[in-house]
Amino acid sequence: MINRPHMYAIAIGSNRRHGRFGRPPQVVEAAIARLDAAFGLFDASPIVLNPAHGGAGRDFANAVAVVESDVDPSEMLGALKAVEREFGRRSGKRWGPRVLDLDIIAWSGGKWRSPGLIVPHPRAASRAFVIQPLAAIAPYWVVEGNLNARHLAQRLARRPPVRGLTRRAGS
Repeated sequence: MINRPHMYAIAIGSNRRHGRFGRPPQVVEAAIARLDAAFGLFDASPIVLNPAHGGAGRDFANAVAVVESDVDPSEMLGALKAVEREFGRRSGKRWGPRVLDLDIIAWSGGKWRSPGLIVPHPRAASRAFVIQPLAAIAPYWVVEGNLNARHLAQRLARRPPVRGLTRRAGS
């Protein structure tokens, strides 16, 4: 347990329908509300639609929420995994479809390393579906080295599109 509250940037993703909440964008909305109830929501990004990567199949709805908590990152990870289970997430294929995926992107305490957890998230800086929503609500949050979310989002926006992937209108 940490004595003072910290801010956490939490990536939220869904690409499977939920029986109660509906389609992935509504699952992400419900997850944001659940994070608010559990930790105290500081802010949440707009929800964006993104093409699936790997074997995930369906497109994803993604967002980033910034929450406040006095738990350490290992405890936060446990709490996030419990929320995923509440939403029906089951263990399975690593890059497969999922009702809800919650990842710690960064926290205000700096770097953290424990078994099964590295913060900042080691691949966050290369993932536009994480960095762009984070930049929308916390543009000056340093994610990698001395680069903040705004800088990383600008870099990712200048990359040429990945061959074979197309973005839907409005995403």
